Amino acid sequence: MFETMLAGFYSAFALDCLLLIAGGVALGVMFGSIPGLTASMGLILCLPLTFSMTPLNGISLLCGLFIGGISGGLIPAILMNIPGTPGSVATLFDGYPMMRKGESQKALGAAVVYSFLGTLFGIAVLSVFAPMLARFALKFTPYEYFAVSFFALALISSVSSGSMLKGFISGVLGIAIAMVGMSPVGGIQRLTGGNVDLQSGFLMVPFLVGLFAISELFHNAGAGFSKATMIQKDFRMRGIGIGIGDFVRNIRTFFVSSSVGTAIGILPGIGVSTASIMGYLAAKKTSKRQDQYGTGVVDGVVASESANNACIGGALVPLLALGIPGDTVASILLGALIMNNIQPGPLLFITQGELVYGIFTSLVIASFCMLVIVLLLMRVFIRLVQTPKNILMPIVIVMCLVGAFGVNNRAFDVWSVVMFGGLGLALRTFGFPLQPAVLGFILGPIVETNFYRALTMANGNYSEFVLRPISGAFLAAAVIFILLPVVGPVFARWRDSARPGIPKP
Repeated sequence: MFETMLAGFYSAFALDCLLLIAGGVALGVMFGSIPGLTASMGLILCLPLTFSMTPLNGISLLCGLFIGGISGGLIPAILMNIPGTPGSVATLFDGYPMMRKGESQKALGAAVVYSFLGTLFGIAVLSVFAPMLARFALKFTPYEYFAVSFFALALISSVSSGSMLKGFISGVLGIAIAMVGMSPVGGIQRLTGGNVDLQSGFLMVPFLVGLFAISELFHNAGAGFSKATMIQKDFRMRGIGIGIGDFVRNIRTFFVSSSVGTAIGILPGIGVSTASIMGYLAAKKTSKRQDQYGTGVVDGVVASESANNACIGGALVPLLALGIPGDTVASILLGALIMNNIQPGPLLFITQGELVYGIFTSLVIASFCMLVIVLLLMRVFIRLVQTPKNILMPIVIVMCLVGAFGVNNRAFDVWSVVMFGGLGLALRTFGFPLQPAVLGFILGPIVETNFYRALTMANGNYSEFVLRPISGAFLAAAVIFILLPVVGPVFARWRDSARPGIPKP
């Protein structure tokens, strides 16, 4: 066993493998930092390059792209309020407000450091608990998937700042937009009005880029570029941007979010975007200053980046242990393994032990490469955002539109970006938060699909949802969170009236 681990370790430290890992990370950061160019797209484009490589070299290149792509999305999320990848959508909740307050270096430093630590956390879980956690994930049926996703939807109020009613309306709007197109069960057209382009629905990248990036550009244009310009004239970069105090204070947030991100990654079909949002919500609910989330606190950046990077290791657990891909990127990695005549599954650790531990080592090396590359380029990124807005904004608009077109090569997606930009501007103008709309758009289809699947398995018996222990517990928690905003104030008034003789401090 030890000899196999050592052989895998030495294989990953071969010069050609190290160069491929570093190149993959650099390319992944580029794909992640350009809106619309996701980690999945980078892996798909580079997949043919792995045909002539050894299995370890090919998988190492793709793993470097995976880690670099997920981490690269934090750069535009913090500096431009643009989610570079779907997994970085929760990062902009606090990252961009920090940039507006002149704390871009602190936000970037925290994001990069905790992206690195989150990746290592997920890899550690993958290395130690892969077989055991994969067996537990097999217990999740459509009942459990529905309950977990419904619980996440019940937390819409947690990402709503201000009016809870406006947050609820925003979340319902996101669900409605996700329903456009063919229904996931039955193939029925919904809300298409006979339009052929609408039959496939709205894609996530045009929705996110339009809602956040284009609406921000519209808002800045309305304010005038001179007023919208937020240039840090006294910029000074000290160290990595984050101090020891902030690092120590956020250790608990890191462990909470990383645990949630890893758990979400293990569940097949959920994805890194859900992991990011769920990790953010979990950290907010367990924080002593949860009322400050969304206003520009480093805790929110730590929560999101820890969760989405920990999801990387989690997504590889079912892939390697069971041969079941945890998300889209894991599906591409599965294809790369199969093309090299390697069948993932329980026997993989026995028959291809050297390859498995070589992959683990490559993931760790890629994490360090990501940390070094992004930290070295951090000053460049911040200098770029200091470019006058009348020069920078047209470039950003072109990048957003080209990225949206490149997802599926459809002009319809370009128009969708503009339309969602107008919608985001309207929501901003009337005080509706954007985050619940994203949560509804991402989780709505997951809730609907698994609800119908579970109902089919139960032959229409709704009691199965609450009789199963895991799904019943999550549904009960969801009901509590839904009723808490209503029952809480009533209970507080009853408690105060029951103690009339106690003077108020």
